[in-house]
Amino acid sequence: MKTTTFLTFVGDQCGKAKEAINFYTSLFPNSEIKNIIKYSEGEAGGTPELIKYGVFTLNDVEYGISESNFNHAWTFTPGVSLFVQSNSENEIQTLFEKLSSDGGQIMVPLDNYDSGDYGFGEKFGWCADKYGISWQLILIE
Repeated sequence: MKTTTFLTFVGDQCGKAKEAINFYTSLFPNSEIKNIIKYSEGEAGGTPELIKYGVFTLNDVEYGISESNFNHAWTFTPGVSLFVQSNSENEIQTLFEKLSSDGGQIMVPLDNYDSGDYGFGEKFGWCADKYGISWQLILIE
């Protein structure tokens, strides 16, 4: 058995999946786009420009991705996020700045916290990127 995070770009984000995975794979080491399958002309759910199904990795962790131009009643939510742990303060700072910039949103500023505040680690921040994907970043020892 295997579980994988799967991201579906709908609504205002539909059409931005390829841009997003190019952005993500540029930020994380050991990352690549492994497979992209586009919709066929006239196929329900998309157009030939959209990703029907794709696979990419971020630091050797695999993710699935798709886009749909159907009128879905949902999109990404901060209640589900990608959780990034690193022992490099510079790496966490750089990732947080890049992910929260250019239309992103800071939900919890990246800051140092005592173990009583969040209990996650030395430094913690939570943001959403310009595509609506939520990220939690934590500095660990």
